[in-house]
Amino acid sequence: MAETDPIALQKALKGAPYPADREKLVAVAKKNKAGDDMVEKISHLDKKRFDSPADVQKAVFGSE
Repeated sequence: MAETDPIALQKALKGAPYPADREKLVAVAKKNKAGDDMVEKISHLDKKRFDSPADVQKAVFGSE
């Protein structure tokens, strides 16, 4: 299983339009050939709308 880290998250979401909903981010990650673990992580985020890449990173790695 690949490690989930901020750089992998940035690569997975390259080109994502913001604001974006969770489903759009999952689609972008799949298009960018992100690993299954990263796609799963994004698809299970509690928040449904993200205003920036930093917003996504905070949701994935933060304590929210």
